[in-house]
Amino acid sequence: MSAKWCPGLVPELPEVETIRRDLEKEVLGRRIKQVEVTGARSVRRHKSAADFTSRLDGRKITAIGRRGKYLLVHLDSPDVLVIHLGMSGQLLRAKSAREPLERHTHVVFTFSQGGQLRYVDPRTFGELFVATGGDVERQVPDLAHLGLDPIDDVISWSRFGELLRARRTKLKALLMDQRFLAGIGNLYADEILWGAGLRYDRSSETLSSQEIRRLARSMSEILQAAIKHRGSSLADEQYRDLFGEVGDFQSHHQVYGREGEACPRCRSPIVRIRTQGRSTFMCERCQV
Repeated sequence: MSAKWCPGLVPELPEVETIRRDLEKEVLGRRIKQVEVTGARSVRRHKSAADFTSRLDGRKITAIGRRGKYLLVHLDSPDVLVIHLGMSGQLLRAKSAREPLERHTHVVFTFSQGGQLRYVDPRTFGELFVATGGDVERQVPDLAHLGLDPIDDVISWSRFGELLRARRTKLKALLMDQRFLAGIGNLYADEILWGAGLRYDRSSETLSSQEIRRLARSMSEILQAAIKHRGSSLADEQYRDLFGEVGDFQSHHQVYGREGEACPRCRSPIVRIRTQGRSTFMCERCQV
């Protein structure tokens, strides 16, 4: 089974974390010999492409981090290369500069040790920029206000419950609020809520202790499983990993993109509800 309905997937935490781990294996410790920019919109925060490339030429990659949906490439200088994939951005590893370029390749990093890292983005909503002096949060206010990372931050279910009850808002909107939890979007919010047996419009302060534990467990299990399966690629196959391969977690979706199919838990039909410009997939029988 694969997701049939596809509005254009924005990479969420599992996809970005998959790419981060790939980058850690493939480019950590490499020195950037040259950077070529052919799409100025992809480096639009800089006054020019030359301003962007000059901060990276000759620099060594010392660490690969992630904050929510942002990748943070630390250098052997105080600067940090920040990458946000937007709706259609891809980072692709090329073993040799002789490999043909994909269409919509806007930035190419060539390494002293050989090979390249290429940024491809058909829709150009993503971006790359260098945060000077490592002051990422000042230059990207969204990062300064990010909430808990559901993979990296350790928090007890009781503390999680306190945070939920304090917000008094609908569950799906809260899961997708980057100021509350960093990295969850429309797809994984639906899967997490199905796993916990909770409706998208349930108010957060109404959850019992048992429901809070179910939600915390579902969130952890589903995000970890999605990372294990290297993320979700939907019908457009826009999301691809560092090696150009599609993810596999779409084969394990329980509700997302499965309108009209039987709920895996109770066999009632899965419905699609349109709210605030978004589609929510759920089982009206076993999500309460």
